[in-house]
Amino acid sequence: MGAEQQGANATKGRWLAMPRTLSFVMNGDAVLLLKRAPHKRVFPNQYNGLGGHVERDEDLYSSALREIEEESGLQAHSLKLRSIHNIDAGGAAGILLFVFTAICDTRALRSDCPEGKLEWIPKDRVFELDLVEDLPDLLARIFAMEDDQPPFYAHVSYDESDRVVLRFRDDEHC
Repeated sequence: MGAEQQGANATKGRWLAMPRTLSFVMNGDAVLLLKRAPHKRVFPNQYNGLGGHVERDEDLYSSALREIEEESGLQAHSLKLRSIHNIDAGGAAGILLFVFTAICDTRALRSDCPEGKLEWIPKDRVFELDLVEDLPDLLARIFAMEDDQPPFYAHVSYDESDRVVLRFRDDEHC
């Protein structure tokens, strides 16, 4: 089946989305977070996981591992898809965010992360930080997940005050 048969070019009038990954690397009782650099356009001085855009020639799993290695220098394993977010920021295109967790056997980080400062944070202290706005809800759900639990789904939009509106699809309704 060719691209044309799949309707890959039938974009007129369609809402388009850019795929991105976001990963939270765990080591013991700590999670690796990135305090974004103050000069960054997106989320300056706020804590987030590791991630970025999915490249044209890669799958989601490979993208998540690549972003972890590029930003931290770590070789993570046990990567698990935890959630999928459809993000509507009000523009012509949105974002499909695929959120993963991973495990790393070391805490030895690269010292020159161009995105900001990497920090291992004890899970019980994470919620004391200046997190990206939707992370408290997201991380609370992820930290409570069983190892074999399937991913959850979320829709993200913004209200008239530009504050995030996060709606989760609960498993019992699927």
